[in-house]
Amino acid sequence: MSGYTPEEKLRLQQLRALRRRWLKDQELSPREPVLPPGWLGPVDAFWQRFLQPGGFWRHQVRPPLRRRGDTILETGEVMPPLADETSGHH
Repeated sequence: MSGYTPEEKLRLQQLRALRRRWLKDQELSPREPVLPPGWLGPVDAFWQRFLQPGGFWRHQVRPPLRRRGDTILETGEVMPPLADETSGHH
């Protein structure tokens, strides 16, 4: 007698179906993961508002210094490098 009995074949088929269903259940849908909205404490809420783009504080801080030869990431513009000075000092 070689091979599986009908009961063993049925059991193996059921196990394969269960494994396939389990694997399919492990895939995340576009709605997952669904997380509850987190409550921010007073300090975290302050920093959340403070760091938003276009906030008041960003208008008060001076823009960063741009050196020659640097690339501006937002526009891709390259600042031309300064000419070498050969004054002999240092």
